[in-house]
Amino acid sequence: MDRVSGVCRFGGVVSAVSRRSGRSRRRLASSAPVPDCRPETPRRGLGAVLILTCIVVYHNCLYCGFVFDDINAIKENRDLRPQTPISNIFLNDFWGTPIHKEQSHKSYRPLTVLTFRWNYAVHGLHPAGYHLVNLLLHALVSLLYYKVCAMFLPEFASFVAAMLFAVHPIHTEAVTGVVGRAEMLSSVFFLGALLCYARAASRRRCTDWRYVAACAVCVGVAMLCKEQGITATGVCVVYELFVAQKRRGTSGGNRWSWLEAWGKGSGWGYACGEAARRVVTLCCASLALLAARLHVMGAQLPVFTRFDNPAGATTGPAKHLTFAYLPALNAWLLALPEALCCDWTMGTVALLQSWQDPRNLATAALFIGLLVAAIHALRTRCTALSMGLALLVLPFLPASNLFFPVGFVVAERILYMPSMGWCMLIAHGWRLAAKKHAKTAVAALIFILFAFSIKTYVRNWDWKTEYSIFASGLRVNRNNAKLYNNVGHALEADGRYTEALEFFNTAVSVQPDDVGAHINVGRTYNHLGKYQEAEEAYMKAKSLLPKAKPGESYQARIAPNHLSVFLNLASLISRNATRLEEADMLYRQAISMRADYTRAYINRGDILIKLNRTKEAQEVYEKALLYDSGNPDIYYNLGVVLLEQGKASQALAYLDKALELEPEHEQALLNSAILLQELGAADLRQVARQRLLKLLDKDSTNERVHFNLGMVCMDEGDAECAERWFRAAVHLKPDFRSALFNLALLLADRRRPLEAAPFLKQLVRHHPDHVKALVLLGDIYINSVKDLDAAESCYRRILELEADNVQALHNLCVVAVERGALAAAEECLARAQALAPHEHYIARHLAVVRARRQQAAPSPPAPPAPPAAAEVRARWNYIPQQPPDPHEADPE
Repeated sequence: MDRVSGVCRFGGVVSAVSRRSGRSRRRLASSAPVPDCRPETPRRGLGAVLILTCIVVYHNCLYCGFVFDDINAIKENRDLRPQTPISNIFLNDFWGTPIHKEQSHKSYRPLTVLTFRWNYAVHGLHPAGYHLVNLLLHALVSLLYYKVCAMFLPEFASFVAAMLFAVHPIHTEAVTGVVGRAEMLSSVFFLGALLCYARAASRRRCTDWRYVAACAVCVGVAMLCKEQGITATGVCVVYELFVAQKRRGTSGGNRWSWLEAWGKGSGWGYACGEAARRVVTLCCASLALLAARLHVMGAQLPVFTRFDNPAGATTGPAKHLTFAYLPALNAWLLALPEALCCDWTMGTVALLQSWQDPRNLATAALFIGLLVAAIHALRTRCTALSMGLALLVLPFLPASNLFFPVGFVVAERILYMPSMGWCMLIAHGWRLAAKKHAKTAVAALIFILFAFSIKTYVRNWDWKTEYSIFASGLRVNRNNAKLYNNVGHALEADGRYTEALEFFNTAVSVQPDDVGAHINVGRTYNHLGKYQEAEEAYMKAKSLLPKAKPGESYQARIAPNHLSVFLNLASLISRNATRLEEADMLYRQAISMRADYTRAYINRGDILIKLNRTKEAQEVYEKALLYDSGNPDIYYNLGVVLLEQGKASQALAYLDKALELEPEHEQALLNSAILLQELGAADLRQVARQRLLKLLDKDSTNERVHFNLGMVCMDEGDAECAERWFRAAVHLKPDFRSALFNLALLLADRRRPLEAAPFLKQLVRHHPDHVKALVLLGDIYINSVKDLDAAESCYRRILELEADNVQALHNLCVVAVERGALAAAEECLARAQALAPHEHYIARHLAVVRARRQQAAPSPPAPPAPPAAAEVRARWNYIPQQPPDPHEADPE
């Protein structure tokens, strides 16, 4: 143990060193060796135990999916896709929204998003890989934290702190939730910054500026992973003042001598000058980083609604008392992480309306406790206590709501960094307690580690699905309407609409002014086919939207997702073709409230297409591109509009652009493939085939893909291939109109009419008005099955549907011929000829029938009968049915 300033090799505070007076004491102070301030390297065995503990406690996170914020940050974030320019990561926020837009959360974490993109490049949207990276990062942070603790605590106490950190249940949101990677990545470089600064300040009379530069770089990288990383600068300053400078102070004098000596004496003053230069350099670099960060944000704070952070939307004492109480609530979660919840917004934490609220006692207790601990740290010159407080308080400040409101009340994952300070303080206290009550301290430590490990392991399973995580939140908090809404969303996604409606209605009762809850109720009624109730719910939600105020930006006071009430209501009423204009008005109203609301433009364009105002729809889509030029849906819809206008080549260009932006865009893949097939070129058919096969890889149960692959084979003259795909489509969807007909037509054309008949019967059973199927089936009944009654039934059914159908009338005449009723046949054919005088085959068949009647009449010998080629037969034109239009669903 080095007896310098009462600090041992591992930074632990020991009993007071014997002091000498006078000249001998000064000589002792000047001749004492300067300790090496570099962190001790932890023992490999303990480090391995630490890593193994992380793996054991968190290995079940590998079985969890994407939940909660992961959906927006991973599954719906186009910045992860390889076709998106990588530069977009540095232009957009964490969620993929351009950071200059008003609706952006301003969370600028490009390096974290970059790691997500690497995950996506390796294994797409399989969540296990993302969770594995998070687990390994947590193990790395725990190891670095162990190394940092060794600077201020003895080795085993450092190990205790690191073990507490590794298994603390408060970290489950950061580790098991994929978006929590931002905390862990930032923590890696946060701790790296502190280690580099300690190395830079390890010498008394000189500074290793390479490590100062490395420290500044680590601060910058930490900030680009998560905003809290900037607080590493404050922790380094505390380290300089309370650790590095203290080690250079004399061992004599009063307890404040190491601070009073700043700048005094030649040797000491030079060392302090070096310290000042280090601190100023690091602070200037951090200020430059902060200025750059503010520039990226456009010097604008994000806009949050009162539902995100109720205290931020209120005024007066309630706002300040609530914000002051929140640190105490976070401290309670660190001390007793039993009631964990994924969402603390809305009514989770009731506002503190007055000074009489008993929760103010918790606020006072926390701040008094921190003040007493800080004074004690100064009086005892305890580095572990000083650094523990710094690590606890400083990283928490940006999310504390004390300086500016943030978009949440409490978020457990933001306690990942502050928990480092808490664990260090607990380990320091445990070390002191162990000196007096070793067995009790060891037993308590084992109990805490075991309890924390079990709680963490169990808590990980809560993050397995959307339903499990939000249901677990309701077990803790019954006053948060958002939790009820999210459980309802999870049930809705599983098609359990009745159960979902119960949760949505509960959300309305908990928070009657929650616009989103009313929208959810309306949408669920729509799924259940209760359209009147759905419209009433949407109208109620619409009435709750804030009213416009003169001179105030409307869009700054309304959540973008609340505007979806206009979209949902318009979609509902557009089911009635007579209310399309009303739907158009709702879309225009939404656009007037938020000019960059691209979803409203897209949906309005669809309505305009239905109104046959395709030119206006094109203009609407082109305007939407001004606000979101990277949206593949807009390009897709422009392609649809151009198809309506008969501009196939231009339509194909827009569909290809949609695929360039999003190669997995299913509608663009399918409809561009159909369009390529219709263009008829052999090379284009190959591209169409590739796109259809790509869709098949994504979803092998899509019957339309199988059908269109069959159409491609038909165009290539490969009948066996076409038959195989058509049969697959019919197997997937037994009432698939187009597939059934084309399969039957193919079989009939290949002289297999008896195989075609069952498919035609199946088609007519599902679609009794399919005229072409009835004609073909009647032809098979006459020419192959010889069932004249069944054939007559088919043709009469056609004439009921289309009284002037010449082909059905002609074939009905053929039935009369086959029965020998020549008079009826002659009359029938005469009527058919009157309907279609230009059809020569009818005139020819009429002549044959008249000739037969003359032969049958008792009269002089008739002229020779017409050759066999003139035999009257049912007529069927083998014309393959065209595939569905690219912008329309199959009519079945």
